[in-house]
Amino acid sequence: GLFDVSHMGELFLDGREAVAVVDELVTGKVAELPVGKALYTMACNEGGTILDDLIVYRIGDEAMMIICNASNRAKIAAHVKAHAGSRCSFADRSDELSLIALQGPKALEVLARAGASEPPAFFHTAEGQVASIACRIARTGYTGEDGVEIVVPNESAADLWKALMDAGASAAGLGARDTLRLEARLSLYGNEIDETTHPYEAGLGWVVKLDSNFLGRDALAVIKEKGFDRKLIGFEMTGRGIARAGYPIVSGGEVVGKVTSGSPAPTLGKNIGLGYVPKSLAKIGSSFEVDIRGKRTAEAVVVKTPFYRRPSAN
Repeated sequence: GLFDVSHMGELFLDGREAVAVVDELVTGKVAELPVGKALYTMACNEGGTILDDLIVYRIGDEAMMIICNASNRAKIAAHVKAHAGSRCSFADRSDELSLIALQGPKALEVLARAGASEPPAFFHTAEGQVASIACRIARTGYTGEDGVEIVVPNESAADLWKALMDAGASAAGLGARDTLRLEARLSLYGNEIDETTHPYEAGLGWVVKLDSNFLGRDALAVIKEKGFDRKLIGFEMTGRGIARAGYPIVSGGEVVGKVTSGSPAPTLGKNIGLGYVPKSLAKIGSSFEVDIRGKRTAEAVVVKTPFYRRPSAN
């Protein structure tokens, strides 16, 4: 599948303190990244809630690239720029760069047929060429399958797209991307995570490195120590109906949570969803009901996630 994700933001920092600046703003350990390595991480506020989820790339000894969500581009760009100050250079190049993602089990075959450079290892990035077009190739596979994300100047994007289509790719829209990331149980900003949620309740505590010194670190340490009341879970609909974002989750006749994402899962042939529930309902096998537009309720059960895991990842 070939996805146009050029709406995403591309931010660049360069200079002696570029790595340190990013390290102070995200929950992971950026300073430990070798050149070419990528890291999935979070930028939090002082209260420990999530400003955005990001992929950061160390593209040089003193150079970083940050990919942020489109809806948060202005916020994150201002946040990073303010923190960088005069310590390093900062550039928001989102308007001059396109981002094209080639995803799926045959992605690397299609990439090779398009005359691409050798792709980087998983969660790495490198400068390269596709069909003689200079670009930067990253490999994060955000759909739950293998794949590459290609950063290219706008003026070359159409030619790159055509070359990949001619090599056997099929165009896919953002709706397809949404079902794929849901099957892989990947959080979407504005649905599962936002400035009212923290990484631990969202099941993203693994990206938080409390032995680092980053914005929000102290608040997250307190949250982890004291615990929290709700948890993001995955569920399958056992009753007739499709859960959608915002639908209430009901138990014992009371609203106890809400659906954050839900749709049919084409790969699985089931209706699935994610949602926040009290910890008492978060155990696998727990059941509840989803309120379908206030007209009726449909039964659902908590299941192990990810809903789908590609065979090579088993």
